[in-house]
Amino acid sequence: MASRLPRVCIIGAGCSGFTTAKRLKDYGIPFDVFEASDDIGGTWYYNNPNGMSACYQSLHIDTSKWRLAFEDYPVPADWPDYPHHSQLLQYFHDYVDHFGLRPHIRFNTRVEDATREAGGGWRVTLSTGEVLHYDALAVANGHHWAARIPEYPGSFDGAQIHSHQYRTPFEPVNCIGKRVLVVGMGNSAMDIASELSQRPMAQKLFVSTRRGVWVFPKYYRGQPLDKNPAPAWMPKGLRQWLGGRMIKKLVGKMSDYGLPEPEISPFESHGTVSGEFLLRAGSGDLTMKPGVERLDGDGVVFTDGSREQVDVIVWATGYDISFPFFKDPAFTADTDNRPPPLYKRIMKPGVPDLFYMGLAQPLPTLVNFAEQQSKLVGAYLAGQYLPPDPAEMERIIATDEEYYTGQYYAARRHTIQLDFDHYVRALNKELAKGARRAAAAGNALPVRSRQMEAA
Repeated sequence: MASRLPRVCIIGAGCSGFTTAKRLKDYGIPFDVFEASDDIGGTWYYNNPNGMSACYQSLHIDTSKWRLAFEDYPVPADWPDYPHHSQLLQYFHDYVDHFGLRPHIRFNTRVEDATREAGGGWRVTLSTGEVLHYDALAVANGHHWAARIPEYPGSFDGAQIHSHQYRTPFEPVNCIGKRVLVVGMGNSAMDIASELSQRPMAQKLFVSTRRGVWVFPKYYRGQPLDKNPAPAWMPKGLRQWLGGRMIKKLVGKMSDYGLPEPEISPFESHGTVSGEFLLRAGSGDLTMKPGVERLDGDGVVFTDGSREQVDVIVWATGYDISFPFFKDPAFTADTDNRPPPLYKRIMKPGVPDLFYMGLAQPLPTLVNFAEQQSKLVGAYLAGQYLPPDPAEMERIIATDEEYYTGQYYAARRHTIQLDFDHYVRALNKELAKGARRAAAAGNALPVRSRQMEAA
C-alpha cells in the first residue's frame, strides 16, 4: 500500500544521517539512506574506504560523553569522560542496530547528482547508474572531509599532508626524527602537534599560526569543562563574559606558555580544546612560529622573516563545505565557505522539500546536533509542524546568524558556528509554535507523496 507520507532520500550514513533516519522511522515516513562507504560512521569510521574519515589513531573526541549522547540511547556507563574514536564508532553501530536502521541503508552507493524537479521533488542519480525519484531530500554528507590547503608562493621539496590524511606518526608520512611543521591552531592541530612533539617522535616540531588563540583545558575542578555549561536562558553577553573570565583564570595568559597572545576574547573564535598542548608548549617541546610567508625548497619562510628547515608539513587548515551532488549553485556554499541561508540551519526558504542536516559547528557538540534538528524535519513532513511564511523565515535567519556568528572574527571556519544549548532551547520553542500553525492549517502535508498520487 502506498504511503500518504512523502518518500525521503537521505545522503550519508554518519551520525547526522542515521539519526535523521531514526526520526523519520518514528513518524512512519518512508526513506532510503545512501552511503558511499561500506559501513556507517562517516568521519568517525577510522580509515573509512570512502576517504572521508579525519580520524587519526590516537584521536579522542573533545566533547565529553555527557554532551554527545543521543537522547534516546545512553552511552555505555563504563565509558571514560572523553572516549576514543573506536568507542564512539561502536556506539554508532549499536544505535543503528538497536533501532533497526541498517536495512534502510544502501552501502557502497554514492549519490552522484541530486536535481530538483520543476514541480518539486528530486531526481537522484546513483553511482550504480540508477535514477530514482524522491519527494524530499535530506543532505547529511558532513563538512569535515573536503580538505583545504591554502596556496603560498614558492615550492616545497619535502612531504606535505593535510591533517585529514594524518593517521599516526608513521603514516602516511614517517615523521620520526624529522623536522615537522604543523600549520594551524585548531583541535586537530593541537592533537597532532602534541603527539609529534614528544621527544621520541619528531626531531623538531614547529607550529605556525597567523594569530593567537585561546586553548581551553578539558577539565575544570575534576569535571569535563563542557559538563555543566551556563544555562541557555542567560543573555549571550553575560555567558561570554563569565566563560571568558573562567578560562582566563584556568589557563592564565597564552604568552606564559610561549604562545602568541590572542587579540580576542576566549569566545570570539571557535574554541580550541586540548589537555596536552599547553604542557608541551610550556615544556619546550615545540616551537611557535607566525604565519607562513612562502615555501622555500627544503624550508619555510614565515611572516617575521625567519626561515626554518622543514622535512614535513602538516596542513591543519580546515575544510571547504562541499555538496558535490548539487549542480545548482543556489544549493551550494559560496566562495567564502558560506552555505545558503537556512531557517534553523535546516530549510531554504522557498524550497519546502530540502533539508540540510548537521550543517553547523555547534559548541560543544556536533554528534547529536542533527538528532535535534530531525525533530523539526520529522514533524514537518508528517504535517505536525509548519514554519512561518518565507519572509518571516528570512528575517529569523538574519537574526539567528547575527546571534550565533556576530561575535566571531571573519574567517572561513566561522561561517557555521552555533551555540548548541541556545539553539536547542529556541528550536523547542519554535516546534511548539509551528505545531499550532500546523493545527490551524488542518495538519496538511507540506510535501506531497507522488507515490500516493500515482496509486
